[in-house]
Amino acid sequence: MSSLPTKLVAGGRPAGRHLEGMTAFGAVWLGQVFSLFGSHLTGFALGVWVYTQTRSATDFALISFFTVLPEVALSPVAGLLVDRWDRRRVMMFGALGSGLCAAILSLLALSGSLVVWQIYLLVAAVSAFQSVQFPALSSSVALLVPRQHLPRANGMVAFGTSLAMVAAPLVAGLFLELIGLSRLLLIGVATYGFAVLTLMLVRIAPAGEGAGGAAPARASLWQEATRGWAYVRERRELLALLLLFAVTNFTTGMVQVLLTPLVLSFTTAEVLGRIMSAGGAGVLLGSLLVSVYGGTRRRMRAIYVFTLVRGLILFLGVLQPDPLLVGTAAFLFLFCDPLIFINSQTIWQTKIAPEVLGRAFAVRRVVGFSSMPMAYLIAGPLADRVFEPLMAAGGPLAGSLGGLVGVGPGRGVALLFIALGALTVLSVAAGFLYRPLRELEERLPDCAPGGA
Repeated sequence: MSSLPTKLVAGGRPAGRHLEGMTAFGAVWLGQVFSLFGSHLTGFALGVWVYTQTRSATDFALISFFTVLPEVALSPVAGLLVDRWDRRRVMMFGALGSGLCAAILSLLALSGSLVVWQIYLLVAAVSAFQSVQFPALSSSVALLVPRQHLPRANGMVAFGTSLAMVAAPLVAGLFLELIGLSRLLLIGVATYGFAVLTLMLVRIAPAGEGAGGAAPARASLWQEATRGWAYVRERRELLALLLLFAVTNFTTGMVQVLLTPLVLSFTTAEVLGRIMSAGGAGVLLGSLLVSVYGGTRRRMRAIYVFTLVRGLILFLGVLQPDPLLVGTAAFLFLFCDPLIFINSQTIWQTKIAPEVLGRAFAVRRVVGFSSMPMAYLIAGPLADRVFEPLMAAGGPLAGSLGGLVGVGPGRGVALLFIALGALTVLSVAAGFLYRPLRELEERLPDCAPGGA
């Protein structure tokens, strides 16, 4: 369910018994690894359960739709709360709420009364609680970590995410039948609890505290909530970067929700778990490389190159219903993911003023991820009603493109993946041709660091 992370503390007032600096960063990072493991574990298990119950790509895709829509819709308010309130308490609130929803799902599964609409409702509630996590984490890292170490710190965040992505599908694929859905969901509850415990050990200072100045007078709630949008809109380079990610996130969202129906059309849930773990291993290796070597100075060039590679992988990775081919494609596709994310994250952390970081990251979430709910909503119907019938035996394209991708269940989804690859390549080309985006790093000056 959600996608990416949280963090920590700074200088300023004495923190008492609370952990500080990199020690606190490590404590919260560990808690987030466990929390993300539980999130991926329950997400995988619920997805498999819904698809095996309904055999509908549409029903399966709606899980992702309800997972992301509340988070995107609530991001402007979440960003304001992050900038105004104690980041530690905001993240604790998000983790506690998510854990409560996971507990309710577990009880429903244990009683045998779990139905699909309840899953939609509760994952939407989790998404609402999770809306504060991304801006809180991203802004906290920028305030706490020295500027020269930001790529490595972001690499650590991506590394923790990839650890969860590797382990969770393997565990869920192996143990879903053995211990049942309800017990797997209880593991998720425990991991959220562990994340709360780590947050209790640290302190996160406000953005302006380390500078020693008084906090600026606050404007109205509406003015503060819209300040992040005004800040980004005035910098067309950042806005263009958001639009590029809106397009590529649309293709990624479609791939995310349709990978499970594609793989389950020719193999088992256990093999699906291995394929998803292979993808997680790709994220693991990519984020580890950045954590060790610190990334590249030409961040926009890296974003262009690795996004282009992902588009090409979509052409080649689905040509045959072969677990080895799809698993290799998943590994390479997701290897590029942290390299894109970390470079983009570092650009935002260095180009945004510290006092507006939370709201700016919320705007980034809204615009960059605005296309994902649409992707989740239309992926299932496109697969079930358009592309699968096209590539069914005797379908309109079976005699032509069937020679390229095959004919039968899952081959329509494969053709859709190829179309998404073409869209990704075209979006990279358009982004490269737009000069302000290509020269973003030279045009926008770095802001004063907030961390030590």
